[in-house]
Amino acid sequence: MAAVSGLMRRPLEQVSGLLRRRFHRTAPAALQVTVREAINQGMDEELERDEKVFLLGEEVAQYDGAYKVSRGLWKKYGDKRIIDTPISEMGFAGIAVGAAMAGLRPICEFMTFNFSMQAIDQVINSAAKTYYMSGGLQPVPIVFRGPNGASAGVAAQHSQCFAAWYGHCPGLKVVSPWNSEDAKGLIKSAIRDNNPVVVLENELMYGVPFEFPSEAQSKDFLIPIGKAKIERQGTHITVVAHSRPVGHCLEAATVLSKEGIECEVINMRTIRPMDIETIEASVMKTNHLITVEGGWPQFGVGAEICARIMEGISENLVLEYSSCNKQCIPGHCIESKS
Repeated sequence: MAAVSGLMRRPLEQVSGLLRRRFHRTAPAALQVTVREAINQGMDEELERDEKVFLLGEEVAQYDGAYKVSRGLWKKYGDKRIIDTPISEMGFAGIAVGAAMAGLRPICEFMTFNFSMQAIDQVINSAAKTYYMSGGLQPVPIVFRGPNGASAGVAAQHSQCFAAWYGHCPGLKVVSPWNSEDAKGLIKSAIRDNNPVVVLENELMYGVPFEFPSEAQSKDFLIPIGKAKIERQGTHITVVAHSRPVGHCLEAATVLSKEGIECEVINMRTIRPMDIETIEASVMKTNHLITVEGGWPQFGVGAEICARIMEGISENLVLEYSSCNKQCIPGHCIESKS
């Protein structure tokens, strides 16, 4: 009470100045959104926007998806648009491709992309090749999505990265988001695209929160397919990655910065069509290139990047190539000798 009485006896201008010093507004905390929530939000907005969009896959409806990416969508949109399927990837992928040919926009979820091998005929021969084989008369606007790459404790049969597999195939677009902004913007662009798009998510990233900028919160937010993003500016080394390894590269760049080495970290976002122009421009600046991926070293995404760089700017630079990881697991080191 004494402090209040003393405050009341002061001149008004002193009181107002004192209040301004003691009471201030803190900046609002940045919105944190997990990758899982961002994908869910993107699908929800597109389902609401276009009645031709629907989701099908194993346990995507009443169970909310194996990784809860489709949480709440079945309750909101019902059985006709959020469809649980039997455990038959070739079957429900074929249904989805047929629906796309009929004018709908299916989102086909694989519980893991390792299971897409059961449906690879539908993905490649039925979805990817049809537009070309029909002379441009039959588009196939379909999204194949699900977790891709290594995870925790799921062994070799559930751990491979399919970026190079599907990136090899004409007729497919392939995207590989890293953070929440990537995940929402790319899934929405994939759903709106008139071509088959493979969306390679990462199981270990689903629960990771990222700052979600205000523009990403808009229902009109899209990330263009085929455009990379420079996540960190640098002048000494260009580091290119996609999906979860982007985070590892940014961490490494922070460590190297303390030693005076500034890395330019490029988040590919899209595997096919590859934004080689952004990578070339960076390599011309830094004269050094490192590629990082979760796949095998032979015939991989990094190998394609190096080949394209050597084709594109070899006249301007003296280029030398070396692979840090020559082991394939499982691979040649454990081949049967019998």
